[in-house]
Amino acid sequence: MASESNNHILSGLTNNLKDSNTEETQEWIESFEDLVQTQGTERAQYIMRALLQYAGAKSVGVPMVTTTDYVNTIPVDQETEYPGDESIERRYRSLMRWNAAMMVQRAQKPEISVGGHISSFAGVATLYEVGQNHFFRGADHPGGGDQIYFQGHSSPGNYARAFLEGRLSEEDLDGFRQEKTKEGHALSSYPHPRMMPDFWQFPTVSMGLGPMNAIYQAQFNRYLENRGIKDTSEQHVWAFLGDGEMDEPESRGLLQAAANDKLDNLTFVVNCNLQRLDGPVRGNGKIIQELEAFFRGAGWNVIKVVWGREWDALLEKDTTGNLIKIMNETLDGDYQTYKGESGGFIRDHFFGRTPETKELVADMTDDEIWNLKRGAHDYFKIHAAYKAALEFKGQPTVILAQGVKGYGLGSHFEARNATHQMKKLTVDDLKAFRDALHIPIEDEQLEDQYNAPYYHPGPDAPEIKYLLERREALGGFLPERRHQQKDIVLPSDRAFASAKKGSGKQLAASTMALVRILKDLMREKEFGHRIVPIVPDESRTFGMDSFFPTAKIYNPNGQNYLSVDRELMLSYKESEKGVILHPGINEDGATGQFVAAGTSYATHGEAMIPFYIFYSMFGFQRTGDNFWAAADQRARGFIIGATAGRTTLTGEGTQHADGHSPLIANTNPAVITYDPAYGYEIGHIVRRGIEQMYGTKDEDHDVMYYITVYNEPIQQPAEPEDVDVEGILKGIYLLKPAENDGPRAQLLASGVAVPWALEAQRMLAEDWGVSADVWSVTSWTELRRDALAAEKEAFLNPGDGARTPYITQALAGATGPVVASTDYVSELPDMIRQYVPNDFATLGADYFGFADTRAGARRWFHIDSASMVVRTLEMLAKRGDVDWSAPQQAIEKYDLLNPRAGTSGNAGGDA
Repeated sequence: MASESNNHILSGLTNNLKDSNTEETQEWIESFEDLVQTQGTERAQYIMRALLQYAGAKSVGVPMVTTTDYVNTIPVDQETEYPGDESIERRYRSLMRWNAAMMVQRAQKPEISVGGHISSFAGVATLYEVGQNHFFRGADHPGGGDQIYFQGHSSPGNYARAFLEGRLSEEDLDGFRQEKTKEGHALSSYPHPRMMPDFWQFPTVSMGLGPMNAIYQAQFNRYLENRGIKDTSEQHVWAFLGDGEMDEPESRGLLQAAANDKLDNLTFVVNCNLQRLDGPVRGNGKIIQELEAFFRGAGWNVIKVVWGREWDALLEKDTTGNLIKIMNETLDGDYQTYKGESGGFIRDHFFGRTPETKELVADMTDDEIWNLKRGAHDYFKIHAAYKAALEFKGQPTVILAQGVKGYGLGSHFEARNATHQMKKLTVDDLKAFRDALHIPIEDEQLEDQYNAPYYHPGPDAPEIKYLLERREALGGFLPERRHQQKDIVLPSDRAFASAKKGSGKQLAASTMALVRILKDLMREKEFGHRIVPIVPDESRTFGMDSFFPTAKIYNPNGQNYLSVDRELMLSYKESEKGVILHPGINEDGATGQFVAAGTSYATHGEAMIPFYIFYSMFGFQRTGDNFWAAADQRARGFIIGATAGRTTLTGEGTQHADGHSPLIANTNPAVITYDPAYGYEIGHIVRRGIEQMYGTKDEDHDVMYYITVYNEPIQQPAEPEDVDVEGILKGIYLLKPAENDGPRAQLLASGVAVPWALEAQRMLAEDWGVSADVWSVTSWTELRRDALAAEKEAFLNPGDGARTPYITQALAGATGPVVASTDYVSELPDMIRQYVPNDFATLGADYFGFADTRAGARRWFHIDSASMVVRTLEMLAKRGDVDWSAPQQAIEKYDLLNPRAGTSGNAGGDA
């Protein structure tokens, strides 16, 4: 049954084929066996590959070998001698296991109870420590530091190592998961650079984002090298992942990007403990075999580390092949059960399946059978895999290492389904764990289970000296984040000159205004090379095809084909030195590129400034979790929501009509959101963003600027001589005061809605004698954040007097009702409603978007100029400032209930 249930995974090389000459077949097998015995596996490997290649040339059908037997990929005779002192490394690894567990244990005191994970690090300690002792390069290494994506749930192990290194104190360990109540000695739950900016480099929880971001970090390393900005040739990216995590679509969905770019500077290490958070990953299957097939099919080099060295002799004695057959057929659910039982159970239920395999272990005790390790816990096997991964060229590598969750923690924890949720060891568990690790702590010190002590042998202990020597030789401690702000040359005034001029008599969408600014920034002599344009696709929609001939599209393989549009001035051009990052129709990948570029100031000491331009609906809605990780990693850059708005992108319909992204963006504290109307507003916002993120002023540099731009062509005005730059940056300024006398009103609008407000101003004056001022609201969200901050300051400092919010100050002298309209839902303008003393009304695009003309859609939503007029008249009528019949007359005059009567907006304009 086991064999049948795995037929979809195992490669049946001889299935459905008849052996017409068994004697000859046996002769071939014996010949191959002799080759292996006399010349070794490396020579045998070459002969097999040569035969496969020749068979293909002769049209002999050979199936693709997607999976191999459930054994180690690297043969014993190809393993190199272990370079370290295994006994001393095992010693301090035991100290780390103890201290990591005690940190979580002590955090479960009844008055604290903040949780934590005891079992995760226990299962990956060997995987980490082989790297820490022999492979992972710190920032001071002559070839540059590696980038390591540590598994999020195993963070106690990283802290435990830092404690032995002298980087953290016992007081720090006791601050685990208490980031405010133990501020100054606090440790974040998981890898969070936002919370520990000197320690963690990469956030790896939410799960799935780590694999994706590791791929694009490796790609960006090559991008920097190919563009001549930094030599990254010796730097390597390592991502430590769980086999359960590999079910996340982001974990697998971008593997082809690494293969296509031949990212041999990238290694995934998948800790295959066969468990999810609640139970087996593939209880009825074999996750290692599944992942082997998947990665190999995606173009990766695959190394399996399934068994520890204790199995080598058994496999050597397995002349019948029955042991390998049992290994192949045993299901993951059973492998998990074996580690939850005893050596005698394994003897009966695993080896006892055939007389031959039972005989293999006849002279072994039950304890010896129990101590047959799995590959993830064997220093020799892991070292060989890491070395092979670094030496392999032309493909990324994945190491699939079978381990046990909760390894070494005792029978209550090891391989149990509930081990992820188990936070506490009993007194008896503590004593057994102490004995297994040989920690010199007395019984009485363990009687208070929540105060079990940490253990450090002292800075002069041999194991501590060895540990520190290894890290010094490899370039310093890991994880570590270096982020000192380096001065760069900022762009000159000429980079923003075009934005000030406007479009003259021509029509230009705000997207085109942004792209023109971006082009001018890229031309800045000492600054332009830092710009990283990122477009998931539709560059032409955004007017960026003009970048193709000069900036070119980055492709490490260059352009080796004859382009179909080569005769065009704006032909598609790829280059290994290209500037534009273009991951295809792939917003997740583009966000990964944004994170890599936006954190280059820390990972590489090179400030790079990403401009990620995307189809607006597919930005924050689709990749909001990625932007949260970007904020955690302290990314800096510009997020451009092009083709913005619910009614502006004509004809595309529900899935494209974005009426809510600024609201989603506002939930991210690191994102500063703007909805500008004109090019000159965009110019000031971009300039301020560059100065905030990469200038030297004492302020928060670790922010991202989200700017919405539209594809509706309008006449871009020149910048007024007395423009209110402070207002643009704070979020609101008076764009056009009323030029007539009459009942007063205030019209607020943002982005593409500003022209509607100007049209409404004219209609109110000419048709109804109303005097309305028009305000351009460049950021509803920043106005609200400022007002909330003022409220909190007053709340916490009651005797100091309240600061007046900027929005309240700006509208202090503005009389009459306020009518606000945008191309977004009502909740966006309503953010400032409570801070405006005037009567306030909001017109919003408060339903699903749909395909129609701009004018028709705006009339249907009642957000257009005529709707602003009617709503203003209604509010004035309630005050007695206009006749009560005016609103109804206006509804009839403008045919307000008829979408076909809409006039706000024009046709055309991709950008």
